[in-house]
Amino acid sequence: MTTTAGDQHRSVDGRLATWRQSLTRSTAHLLDRPLTSYYLLLGASTLLLTIGLMEVLSASSVDGYENHGSSYYWFLRQLTWVVLALPVAFLATRMPHRVLRWFAWPGLLVAVVLLALTQTSMGVSVNGNQNWLQLGPLRIQPSEIAKLAIILWCSQVYARKERLLDDWRHTLVPVLPVSVLIVGMVVLGGDLGTALVLMAIILGMLWVVGAPARLFVGSLVTVGVLALYLATTSAERLQRLTNFTNPFKDYQGAGWQPAHGLFAMSSGGILGKGISASQQKWGALPEAHTDFIFAVLGEELGLVGTLLVLGLFLTIAYAGIRVAVRTRDPFVRYMAAGITVWLMAQMIINVGMVLALLPVIGLPLPLVSYGGSALLPSLVALGLLLSFARSEPGAQAALQARRRRRAAGVTAGSPGGRARRPR
Repeated sequence: MTTTAGDQHRSVDGRLATWRQSLTRSTAHLLDRPLTSYYLLLGASTLLLTIGLMEVLSASSVDGYENHGSSYYWFLRQLTWVVLALPVAFLATRMPHRVLRWFAWPGLLVAVVLLALTQTSMGVSVNGNQNWLQLGPLRIQPSEIAKLAIILWCSQVYARKERLLDDWRHTLVPVLPVSVLIVGMVVLGGDLGTALVLMAIILGMLWVVGAPARLFVGSLVTVGVLALYLATTSAERLQRLTNFTNPFKDYQGAGWQPAHGLFAMSSGGILGKGISASQQKWGALPEAHTDFIFAVLGEELGLVGTLLVLGLFLTIAYAGIRVAVRTRDPFVRYMAAGITVWLMAQMIINVGMVLALLPVIGLPLPLVSYGGSALLPSLVALGLLLSFARSEPGAQAALQARRRRRAAGVTAGSPGGRARRPR
């Protein structure tokens, strides 16, 4: 029998279709496992934190050597924060949800007090923003703590009012007045970037609880108008707002930082120049290890590295949404959604700044940029997400089964557990 070219072509197409169906079924089966969210969150967070430490070391080495006498100055400070934050994040993964809910009101109160203290003699001005607090040898940014505090408090309020949320008034009171207070205190310190992230969190929470579309759209328009107004209250912010689409228009002024961020990204190419090979970190790019670390990452790791980082953030987003959708606990649903909105909104704003798609408003890239005040709350939030992922349907049973298998393997491998050979 003679085989024609058409038969061979159909045979190849059939094998490809079978392979695609098999891959689709395998992927669906893998994603449907009880611990999928847990492992995705753990893996993506660990990789982002590792990449962040690597890039902080590279991006800050020149500044550390010139201004502090050691190329490892900023890296060691960031590593110290990581060492301090990881045990706290681990405790967050083990915290019972009912205990976590007890911290809602105290956490909000602490955030309000700390934000108020920034406007006193204890406050410290950095880059024109009075949003830092000096507590002895420790300098913190209370607005970073406020992000987690507002999510926790809103989740507690909405969980308690779960049966009343069909009435739109219950979606706004008391959440909206308290949120306006928090955002106002942040704006008072001049931190427009964090204020925008807080607004995004609040809008995200309203959307999750099912606020009417007209209310959501109205809130979105109000936030946009307010953000534009706040930007015009500062000559520097207004200049950045009008020049961000074309940084080279004011290259020697407001366009200097975004222009050199674009230089870094464009010179990285597909594979990048290599780790520690950035040229922009040698003084041309301001805030290379904080707000613009994504530019250094793009220069050293290229398009592949930037897509990897974005993919890891999207993995966290997928896992966070999956946890929110699969849980039966309304408090967990709102917390998981709020944390996901927070991290993704801040990532989008930071990357948009570096790519000159958004004005430069001074926001770090979560888990990657230098900064202990931002890193600690972010890791605690991810620890809480891991805790929620462990409580997904079937996840606890899967973890217990895995522990039993490990225990059985250890017992079988121990000298006392090995079967004796007959003599």
